[in-house]
Amino acid sequence: MKIESITIHEVKLDLKNFFETSFARVTYEHFLLLQVTVDGVTGWSECVASESPSYSSETVQTALHVLEDFIAPIVFGRDYAHPDEVLPSLHVIRGHNMAKAAVEMGFWEAYARTRGESLSKALGGTRTKIASGVSIGIQDSVDQLLSKIEGELADGYRRIKIKIKPGWDLDVVRQVRERFPDILLMVDANSAYSLDDVKLFQEMDAYDLMMIEQPLDYHDMWDHAALQKQIKTPICLDESVHSLDDARRAIEMSATRIINVKAGRVGGLSSARDIQKLAAEHDIPVWCGGMLESGIGRAHNVHLSTLPNFTLPGDVADSKRYFVEELIEPTVQVRSDGTIQVPDGPGIGYTVLEDRIAKHRISHRVLTPS
Repeated sequence: MKIESITIHEVKLDLKNFFETSFARVTYEHFLLLQVTVDGVTGWSECVASESPSYSSETVQTALHVLEDFIAPIVFGRDYAHPDEVLPSLHVIRGHNMAKAAVEMGFWEAYARTRGESLSKALGGTRTKIASGVSIGIQDSVDQLLSKIEGELADGYRRIKIKIKPGWDLDVVRQVRERFPDILLMVDANSAYSLDDVKLFQEMDAYDLMMIEQPLDYHDMWDHAALQKQIKTPICLDESVHSLDDARRAIEMSATRIINVKAGRVGGLSSARDIQKLAAEHDIPVWCGGMLESGIGRAHNVHLSTLPNFTLPGDVADSKRYFVEELIEPTVQVRSDGTIQVPDGPGIGYTVLEDRIAKHRISHRVLTPS
């Protein structure tokens, strides 16, 4: 199977509401969409690098550069037997997992379409529906946060994640738990704390949290292992795990009891599949994290979440929560029981609205073999 062309759409979509984490508040998403054509069949994917190097060192502009000048010349020269071969073929490029994943995931969708099967089936997924959780950003007031949680629960979401940062943490968690004593609740710090904050996290043990996601530095596993020894609440690693080897090290060091798997962060769907398998062998549950993807990236997350060890509700929420206009139809929809039905059509199983992509497009380029 040969990649014949890669079309890159640079897109900007407005959010319905701002989304704030410990490092930024955003009102729109600026990202890349890819069409990867393999033996005449096109697969869609989304590069989850964002405008600024806050969550990751990658950005939209670095991804464009690496895709065009380094990744494309390599993949155009290969004949692949299976999507599993795409990421290893790029080993000469250090880092840039999000750019690599965009090509690999497009290849996976084209591969599934060629076989006339859903992406979930091609990956080895075992579910026809997935449980959906929701991530709620930092709000202007606790009352606003409580109101948003109430609305999400009414919509059927099975798990609530709230973002925290210094000054918006323990008291917020206390008020949320007092208002909603029985919900599945977790917090996400996006690396905003240090080991100097052990006492804070020890106090959070009292609030029956499912997990504390990435409390310490994004590149640090030793301190997470040290923190986990001092608290009861499970630590979930996100930004610290970029590969199967990272996952293995984190598990061996007891730095994590849960792993957030994002295909873009770990280099693609093959790597994500292998991480969930390794984690299962060590009784470590995983879940699918979100990056404020459009419907195209969200659809990939739906299919990824069908793999056996994705046993916790992920951040694969309803499309209607986020963007003023979506890029697929039907949109990804959460049912009243808090689940999403997995499409069984070829590839991602959704129709990509190319006219709408063109409407919101900033730039457009087509890469072909030289």
